[in-house]
Amino acid sequence: MRAAFFSFPASRRLTVTALTAGQADGLAALLIARGHRLTGVTAEEETAAAFAAAWRRRTGATPSVRVRIRLRRLGTLTPPRPVPAGGARSVGEDDHEHLMSWCRAFAADVGEDVTVDAATWAGTRFAEKRYTYWQTPDGTPVSMAGANPMVAGQVRIDPVYTPSHLRGHGYAGAVTVAAVRAALAAGADELVLFTNAANPTSNALYERIGFSPVTDFVAYDFTD
Repeated sequence: MRAAFFSFPASRRLTVTALTAGQADGLAALLIARGHRLTGVTAEEETAAAFAAAWRRRTGATPSVRVRIRLRRLGTLTPPRPVPAGGARSVGEDDHEHLMSWCRAFAADVGEDVTVDAATWAGTRFAEKRYTYWQTPDGTPVSMAGANPMVAGQVRIDPVYTPSHLRGHGYAGAVTVAAVRAALAAGADELVLFTNAANPTSNALYERIGFSPVTDFVAYDFTD
């Protein structure tokens, strides 16, 4: 099991508050007492470091940084120009096999250790999302964006994926804007997403669309 700590305040405005070292230690103790075995943790930088240190003290596991990710929040939506040919559409039941193949490819791209197939789909983090495709004028999907269920007026866009041979044409920006518009139309009042902090291309893209950085998160893996 992997622990992930996020904040969804009742005020409907995203806040990120770090755990103190004492709080992180108390949480680690509680999880151990309840029999949880963690393979890692993802959290805001200070919280992740404090929890990783606490977990190491209490279990002997060795933490190592797997990836640094940047939390971004939408300000003013600014669609990219020019818009690529084609348009957006919702992903339906007939697309399920194709959707699973793209989720597998996305997981492989970002190093997620997850099996995505018909037998495991319902138990993956990809299952309870609404998906949007960007397709070419002939109806061929070229990019996708997922949207998590709304919580306290907030929706997180995840994942965004374009096959490697189709990148560089503006499809990711177009499909992200389409997914954001769908979430806003459904009642969301705050949109967020994560980018790989070390990827200048994706960070520049989402900055142009209107997603400004909030804070950085770190994902640690635990090795026994």
